[in-house]
Amino acid sequence: RTMQVSDQEQSSRELDLEEITRKISFLDKWREIFSYHGSVCFIFWWWHFIQNHDGNHASADETEDAAGIPQPRGQGHLPSSSLCSIPKRSIISSKSGGFPISLAMATKLRQSLFGNTIHVFSYDWKKAHFRFHEPFSDLAFTLEVGKGGARSIQMAVQGFIIKDLLFTRKGKDCNFHSSCTISKREQAQALAAALAGILWALGEAEKATVCLVTEDTYVTSNPDYWGDDFTERLQLFELLEKEATEKFIYDHLQCFQEEGSHGVILFLYSMICSRTFERLQKDLDASTTHLLQPSAGGFRCRQAVLNMILTGRASPNVFNGCQKGKSQEILHGVLTRSDVGYLRWGKDTSEGDRLSQVGSRLKTPKLPIWLCNINGNYSVLFSTNRQLLSDWKVERRFDLYFYSGQPPQNTPVHLTVDTHSHHWERNQHEDGHVAGRRFSPVEMVIRTKWREATINWNGTISFF
Repeated sequence: RTMQVSDQEQSSRELDLEEITRKISFLDKWREIFSYHGSVCFIFWWWHFIQNHDGNHASADETEDAAGIPQPRGQGHLPSSSLCSIPKRSIISSKSGGFPISLAMATKLRQSLFGNTIHVFSYDWKKAHFRFHEPFSDLAFTLEVGKGGARSIQMAVQGFIIKDLLFTRKGKDCNFHSSCTISKREQAQALAAALAGILWALGEAEKATVCLVTEDTYVTSNPDYWGDDFTERLQLFELLEKEATEKFIYDHLQCFQEEGSHGVILFLYSMICSRTFERLQKDLDASTTHLLQPSAGGFRCRQAVLNMILTGRASPNVFNGCQKGKSQEILHGVLTRSDVGYLRWGKDTSEGDRLSQVGSRLKTPKLPIWLCNINGNYSVLFSTNRQLLSDWKVERRFDLYFYSGQPPQNTPVHLTVDTHSHHWERNQHEDGHVAGRRFSPVEMVIRTKWREATINWNGTISFF
């Protein structure tokens, strides 16, 4: 009897050893991927795999860190299930039409964004959505924006909301206050028009694709694809007219506006699908192979994402046309003027770096609206005068409005720009200040477009 038990134990040990050996062999293909993240990530993933033999879902004792890497509970993070919970109002029926996402498409989406299928969106991305300030307030026309990588997308969309309110819907220049103090319905209409217009341009005025979340899961995790309980539930809707796209988005606006809806991620997915993977690869170049970049524990948008929104192409650079890089490779820049422009200024920006300089096609858009990148923080500048960029006399002295998205701001800042007053240059130092006064970064970004301008804040204290 003792011998029989020993034989059984020995057999069991051999089976356990074989199982462990099989799993180690099974994971060999992951080593190259995880070498990028280091051994800690590999240990966490191994722990996850042992706890979940089928590898499909995170266990109840697992969480995610800010960069989407799984970690055991007790590391100071919320359970992953709470991060992926989506309000019922933001989930559509699987019978709503469209077609479900496939494993191949989910894999391509993940690779287009992260360059691999292991990374998932960080918490700041998952909670980002398109939510307006209170209707009939001074900031009624503006979105509430949070911190993190999704902020740049929200502020870029903000530019197109302003375009719709000031220049598209009315067909002519409007009074600023009457256009911006708007109702909840007008907010919804402006957001739907902005999102639809961006997707329609990405589809080259032929087709737009909108991604929404259903209650069903269409893709399961496997060693080549790590699910996030969100992407696997997508249903895609193709629309062949711009008006139909706008109406469809308006009818499903809660999927982008609701807290917890993952609205910004949904829109980013819709952008990629509208552009198509084939066009996206042609847009990119050797400098940019995927759209998101790890940053401060999360992910930030590369320039290609912003250019997708602004120009309809995922051009990785801000200069005009194409240029040769340092290794003589061809780099892709901006091919046409866009409706909404782009300005950039940073303390460490080098004027001698020609490849980093914003070209005239982004600096001089069709409409006087600019997405601004100031030291890596995004904001919007705009004018209500359509003639600003087409009549040199208007450019002598004009008004701009600035929205930073920062919590202290409770009304748009009114700036007056004078391009024929040169006193600011006297005794100017290289670090952007004159004796007794340091210039605001907002003023410096304006001067990347109007080099000799002076800016009057009209009584507002410079806060950005």
